[in-house]
Amino acid sequence: MLMNRPRLFEAMQRDRLDAVVATAPENVTYTSGFWYMSQWIRRGPQTYVLTPGEGRGEQAVVTSSGALDLIADQEVAVKDVRRYGFFAVERDACAQNEERSRRFTSLLDEDDCGDAVAALVSAIKDRGLESACLGIDEGGITPQYFEALVLALPRATIGRAGALFRHVRAVKTAEEVERLRDSARIAELSIDAALSVARVGESERDLAYAFHAKTIAEGAMPVLGVICTGPRSALSSGQPGDRKLEHGDVIRFDVGGRYRHYRADISRIAVLGEASAKVKSYHRAIRAGLLRAHELIRPGLRTADAFNDIVETVRREGISHYRRNHVGHGIGLDGYDAPSLTPGSTEIFEEGMCICVETPYYEIGFAGLQVEDMLRVTRDGVQSLMSTSSELRIV
Repeated sequence: MLMNRPRLFEAMQRDRLDAVVATAPENVTYTSGFWYMSQWIRRGPQTYVLTPGEGRGEQAVVTSSGALDLIADQEVAVKDVRRYGFFAVERDACAQNEERSRRFTSLLDEDDCGDAVAALVSAIKDRGLESACLGIDEGGITPQYFEALVLALPRATIGRAGALFRHVRAVKTAEEVERLRDSARIAELSIDAALSVARVGESERDLAYAFHAKTIAEGAMPVLGVICTGPRSALSSGQPGDRKLEHGDVIRFDVGGRYRHYRADISRIAVLGEASAKVKSYHRAIRAGLLRAHELIRPGLRTADAFNDIVETVRREGISHYRRNHVGHGIGLDGYDAPSLTPGSTEIFEEGMCICVETPYYEIGFAGLQVEDMLRVTRDGVQSLMSTSSELRIV
């Protein structure tokens, strides 16, 4: 189970909502387990999940006819699937001999609702919710479809629920934690694979090929791959290029794939050959900030207070001019789940949150240094999801 059902129902009750509709890809997958490829790789495709309040009826998935093969192949647990639109698929007589093919054909035999809003409205009316208070996740529905939904349900009270879904997803279920742990482990193995080919004359692209190949071999998909060396390591979002490694280069990894839909986002620093005194000193300072986060984060602490303490630690430990806009964020289906570790955040750490804590430092003409761990907030503090140390690595 991905969805934290009790937390969702509690949030719905707080906001006096009779039902919510997920529309953004992260929220669709979260509430139903359905991963619709087109929705994840481009903007526009409309897929929704209707979740009524406790005791108000079962969930329903609304999706295009062209996505029914994925519904069948993924064995989505939601049984009520409302399809819309024409999609040409032929059938062989042997289709009934295989379970997924039978499921696929049965879905194709359901009525075509015409368009996404009509399909959603039909599911809402079938549950007697046409006069209810509905929360619509505004992240994936187009303005035109949102307006059409309001017109189609004139007696309903319709509001935005994107913030509600973000709040609910912040506290992870046990299944989510395990997927995140596996995702982190794969990212660490991929860093090891990249460093195994690191030598003078090899390019950043060579390291990236090794990194992503290992990610795929371990069953994950590439997403984030900032792998830069030497002066280019100061490019915060730099992508691997043709620069060849030289002796003494910093190698900065800000990386992570997606495993069973869940993200990794970790950072490690290595040096090819011998590290300079400045690299050692500054790395020690940013790592002290990261280790301080391990010590201080616990339920009830304000994320803004954690930000201030972590930044001050880095300053005190050797980078007096250290500045940051954030030192971390939540992690899950999205790379930036709640909470945000920023100076202006009003969020509070809760037990069960999974977070990334990071203390990057970028200096043009010198290098970029960064350490980042994935952590789970426990009752008494944090539990690391990492298997490797954030210490400076010499290769």
